[in-house]
Amino acid sequence: MATKIRLQRRGRKGYAFYSIVIANSSAPRDGRFIEKVGTYNPNTNPSTVDLNFERALYWVEVGAQPTDTVRNILSREGVMLKKHLNVGVRKGAFDEAAAQAKFEAWKKEKELKLSKIIVKQVEEKKSAKTARLEAEKKVNETIAKKVAEKKAEALKAAEEAAATAAAEANEAAAEAVETPAEPEAPAAE
Repeated sequence: MATKIRLQRRGRKGYAFYSIVIANSSAPRDGRFIEKVGTYNPNTNPSTVDLNFERALYWVEVGAQPTDTVRNILSREGVMLKKHLNVGVRKGAFDEAAAQAKFEAWKKEKELKLSKIIVKQVEEKKSAKTARLEAEKKVNETIAKKVAEKKAEALKAAEEAAATAAAEANEAAAEAVETPAEPEAPAAE
């Protein structure tokens, strides 16, 4: 009976979350398993992996075959490299200290790359936010200009209306002064 290291699906529809499990190759994907060695969340950027490194290494060394996706995850986490280094130690290519030094150097390089990626993402978010803010400011300025123009036009129209009303009132007053009021004749009965 062959053992496999594979993903077991969890989570809801549209938001997959996986457990990394050791299972018999004949067991169904979401069925019975021997041991859970970690979790994998592809929904975050970068994807989040929580792995029990020692247990995963043990199972890989005793012959558990990882699926393609799990092999990629284990490679990213360094389990496959550690297995390779342990094989080199057993064959006498180098000693345990050299293997540990190589692994630590790889781990530091990986952490440095990850931190650069995270810093780059944060900077991109900041620049996108400032670009959106600048675009919004430009839109607000154009709207403010249009509103100011409309207010100026409305004020000008109101002044013109007031001037014409005043002129009409002056003309009416001048006409009233020029034409004396005629006395009314008594109406014939």
